[in-house]
Amino acid sequence: MSVRDRSIITLSVLIARNQSAQMPHYLNVALDHGVTPAEVSGMVAHLAFYSGWANAVAAIDVMRAVFDLRGLDAAQLRPIDARPHPTDDMDEERRHAVVMRKFGQVAPGLVQLTRDILFQDVWRSPELSLRDRCLITICSVIATAQTAQLAFYVNRAMDQGVTRAELSELLTHVAFYSGWSSAYTALAVVKDVFESRPD
Repeated sequence: MSVRDRSIITLSVLIARNQSAQMPHYLNVALDHGVTPAEVSGMVAHLAFYSGWANAVAAIDVMRAVFDLRGLDAAQLRPIDARPHPTDDMDEERRHAVVMRKFGQVAPGLVQLTRDILFQDVWRSPELSLRDRCLITICSVIATAQTAQLAFYVNRAMDQGVTRAELSELLTHVAFYSGWSSAYTALAVVKDVFESRPD
């Protein structure tokens, strides 16, 4: 796993767990290792949906201070390519149908917002690659102990080219920032995904 990927992983865990005391150091490291200001901004926006608005707002305060010290401005927060990522309409329709069938009677508004905002807007936003969004989401899910959602995102990551070796490294790396228990809780889910896939 590249140093850039490790920087994304570390920042994702810190944001998801609202550990802002360490964030300035690791944000500077990430920027030094090739994570762009636009990617950092995209990461914070993405994690607002996965770890909560309060955590994202706390990260924005840190981000603003670091960016100011580095002389970075709003122009550098725009992605190079502003076109949204394409979607596989059939795959998204299947995902939405499964979620609607399971939870549509319980919280139809949440199910619809998940489709319209999370998957049709946030996931398609061009600041981050789909691969990076997968890594960020997996880190957030592990760091916040939401492992019921983990298998879906591990499969999605592997569909985006994340390898078993990279996921193994991610788990090991995350253990140092979110704790061994969080990483070990995720191990069983990741193992099941690995065993269910031919690749």
